[in-house]
Amino acid sequence: MSCLMRAYMPYQLLADIVLALHVAVVAFVVGGLLLVIAGNLRGWRWVNALWFRLAHLAAIGIVVAETWLGMLCPLTTLEMWLRARVGVAGYGGGFIEHWLQRVLYYEAPWWVFAVGYSLFGLLVVAAWLRFPPEPRRRGDKPESSGNGR
Repeated sequence: MSCLMRAYMPYQLLADIVLALHVAVVAFVVGGLLLVIAGNLRGWRWVNALWFRLAHLAAIGIVVAETWLGMLCPLTTLEMWLRARVGVAGYGGGFIEHWLQRVLYYEAPWWVFAVGYSLFGLLVVAAWLRFPPEPRRRGDKPESSGNGR
C-alpha cells in the first residue's frame, strides 16, 4: 500500500463514519415518531420520557429549520469535505457509501424537501400534543418492584 493511499484512508474512514452517523440521525427522527405512537398505543411509558421527546423534537426542528433557511446539513457538508480530501468528487465508492447513500440521498426540487420535512415536523408536534411527555418530578420514586411496599 502506498504512502499516499495510507494518508487518504483516515479521511475515507471518517467520511464513512459521518455517513453512518447521518443515517442514524435520520433513523432516530423517523423511528422516534414511530416509537412514540406505537409506544403510547402499547403502554410503553419510556417513550414519553422528557429527555427522549425533547431530543426528538429538537432533531426534526433542526432539519426543518435548515431546509427553510436553505442550509445544507452540516453532516452532509462534513462528509463531502472528507470525501474531497480523498479525491472523491460526490458520491460513489465502496459498499458502505453505496448503500447508506442510497437510503439517505435522493434528487428532488427544494420545495419537495421543505414540504416533506415540514409535514413530518407537524406530525411530531401532533404526537407531542396527543401523547405529551411525562417529566419526572423531583422526589418521584421509581415504581416499586412488586414487593408490597
